[in-house]
Amino acid sequence: MNIPHWWQNGVIYQVYPKSFQDTTGSGTGDLRGVTQRLDYLQKLGVDAIWLTPFYISPQVDNGYDVADYLSVDPAYGTLEDFDELVAQAKARGIRIILDMVFNHTSTQHAWFREALDKDSPYRQFYLWRDGTPDSPPNNWRSKFGGNAWGWHAESEQYYLHLFAPEQADLNWENPAVRAELKKKSVSSGPIAAWTDYASTW
Repeated sequence: MNIPHWWQNGVIYQVYPKSFQDTTGSGTGDLRGVTQRLDYLQKLGVDAIWLTPFYISPQVDNGYDVADYLSVDPAYGTLEDFDELVAQAKARGIRIILDMVFNHTSTQHAWFREALDKDSPYRQFYLWRDGTPDSPPNNWRSKFGGNAWGWHAESEQYYLHLFAPEQADLNWENPAVRAELKKKSVSSGPIAAWTDYASTW
């Protein structure tokens, strides 16, 4: 008989840190707030906490437009706050699941800023296609409505964004992208990761 993995039968509680618990009086929830509520979550019988993105982000899409995978947005606290949350959760037998946004990055991410140069190796981290200002490569639509291609006038090419124009899709066919993303986590502590929206193009 196969024993189900913990995530198949476990109670997973999704936490949006921004609105969960504010410990500073700023009006914005933070990682310390999640830590403060661990006893409550334990009483509820929670096996794992699924944290939505708390990385550096311009917040065009509630943190799903990541500008830095290795840094905590100061609005939510510090890396030390995150490590403390992981340690305190582990002490209570609660796993932490990180929401990893690897389909795309913010257009403010260093990779995309580098990719604006056609000669940069980061150019191939994204999906660029030829076209003209009035004629995108195809009729693909964004999940948020409108065309899924963003025009970059300086290089006279389009980049793919299946979500907001500020969320440029990564080129998963590029081995360098996959290699970089394997390294990306704010901590080695979490037990699991949820990969938000695997590209299907």
